[in-house]
Amino acid sequence: MGSGLPSAVEQFLEYLRTERNYSPHTLRNYRSDLEVFFHLANSTRASRENTRLAGEPAFPVDYRTIREYMGKLYAEQRKPTTIARKLATLRSFYRYACREGWIKENPAKLVSSPRLPQTLPDVMTTEETNRFIDALQQTPIPGQTDNKALLARDRVILELLYGCGLRVSELVGLSLNQVDLSDDMLLARGKGKKERTVPFGSKAKGALQDYLPWREKLLQHNRTETNALLVNARGQQLTTRSVARILKRYAALLCGDLTLHPHSLRHAFATHLLSEGADLRVIQELLGHSSLSSTQKYTRISMRHLMEVYDKTHPRA
Repeated sequence: MGSGLPSAVEQFLEYLRTERNYSPHTLRNYRSDLEVFFHLANSTRASRENTRLAGEPAFPVDYRTIREYMGKLYAEQRKPTTIARKLATLRSFYRYACREGWIKENPAKLVSSPRLPQTLPDVMTTEETNRFIDALQQTPIPGQTDNKALLARDRVILELLYGCGLRVSELVGLSLNQVDLSDDMLLARGKGKKERTVPFGSKAKGALQDYLPWREKLLQHNRTETNALLVNARGQQLTTRSVARILKRYAALLCGDLTLHPHSLRHAFATHLLSEGADLRVIQELLGHSSLSSTQKYTRISMRHLMEVYDKTHPRA
């Protein structure tokens, strides 16, 4: 394939694509991480006297090589989250190699993961979130396009990100037949192409009903056809980067926040549900988390907010 990767790695990536249903974005990250590691590993092996013993796999199986690679990443002052992700990629590959019988033990298991900081995302309050989204109802917005079709589309983006807690990839991947306006439900395809049904509220429904005629006019004007729910000015499917740019632009115009991104609204969705008493298992299902531990971080966010309110308002705080 011209990448210089061992055939075993290409087989591993194909396994992730066909059997594990990994997204193209995730596969690109895996490939990139493995290419960097094996380029370094091969150059290290070539510089040694004994490059490869007879019967040894065509890829390094010595944990010291992996440890040297981790040391290089630390020396480059990479973020702990980046280092942990790259090590997780190697562990995944070597686990697959063990399963295929190419090696007996996973050398990456002998290398310690970096300690990750216990950071919690900043979450807008319910009032801040509603004020931000409601501001799109006011037209014209200073410094923003007066294109009614795109404004209607952008309202849908915000309503679905916050109203359904969608990942941005799930949002742009929505097609018309995945949105049921009669039952107020949509079908989201998440990580590993797992599907889940998510309800949406009256605000999102109103935004969708307003947008769909404009969407049709955009397609007719550009003489294009697509099943994608969200389209750009050229009548083509919107991308995740475009959504991030759109959200960042509105955040700067309407609330002066340059840190807001699509995942911020997903965080807000979960945190606000929890604050209002929603069951953690229900939130897990709505978010599409495979593990409850992924959802439990929102209990820490909610507790942090509770303590902030206490510290600001209680006379004995």
